[in-house]
Amino acid sequence: MRIFKILNNNVAVVMDENGQEKIVMGRGICYKKKPGDAILEEEIDKTFFLSAADISNKFQELIQDIPIEHMAVGEEIIAEAERRLDKKLNDTVYISLIDHVHTSIVRFLEGVTVKNVLLWDIRRFYKEEFKIGLWALELIQEKCKVMLPEDEAGFIALHLANAQMDQESMHNMYEITRIIQEVVNLVKYYFKIDFHEDDVYYFRFITHLKFFAQRLVEQKVYTEDDIEDLWAVIRGKYPKSFDCVERITKFIESKYKYHLSKEEQLYLTIHIERVVSKNRN
Repeated sequence: MRIFKILNNNVAVVMDENGQEKIVMGRGICYKKKPGDAILEEEIDKTFFLSAADISNKFQELIQDIPIEHMAVGEEIIAEAERRLDKKLNDTVYISLIDHVHTSIVRFLEGVTVKNVLLWDIRRFYKEEFKIGLWALELIQEKCKVMLPEDEAGFIALHLANAQMDQESMHNMYEITRIIQEVVNLVKYYFKIDFHEDDVYYFRFITHLKFFAQRLVEQKVYTEDDIEDLWAVIRGKYPKSFDCVERITKFIESKYKYHLSKEEQLYLTIHIERVVSKNRN
């Protein structure tokens, strides 16, 4: 591989044999080198290939000032997350997560900690991502000798959840989590119950709410089919769950100016009926 552009002493942009641009990382791989010089495979510790040009450019800009240890840790967290979640994360996570790892370490060393007000809900709604976040804190302690607070595991979990949903803003993820929290609380207070959070039906309910909240945040209107007959059946069969959904509908309209379609109300009724009945049993 030959150097196309030097980003810092440890990172370079190279062109591979197929003419594809890649970012390679290794301690001192650019020392006393210039564009056009070769880099040997054994000198490279990590290779990044980001398919979208705009993301690759932003990543190159970001990593010029980030220590190699922070970059390596961020990349290892992403690789572990993709393995555990069994899915490819959006390339934007290389920017958001590596930047977060770096800034959180710098903040902590400066004596500044940030409270994660959604930590309890993140722990409940993004269980697997939160476990990865806790693992990431141990990795950061091992590699960077810094023990970050548990709040940071929550932030890392949100970055991972965000990368799965193909969104560009962490603000969206906060909004989605808050909406899930609000709907779950409305159901709990209406039925006067506490959910068994390890139950598969609760997991399905939360998954449904994630996609509903995503549509709400992105203001994507759910296309309605002709469901009048089914609507009447569900309304008659599950009156309390339907009444609960009507209250949720009014709350969402009042706070977020988003109207739940009949189809959204129907499926939400079914999920609520299922999770409540299974919870009571």
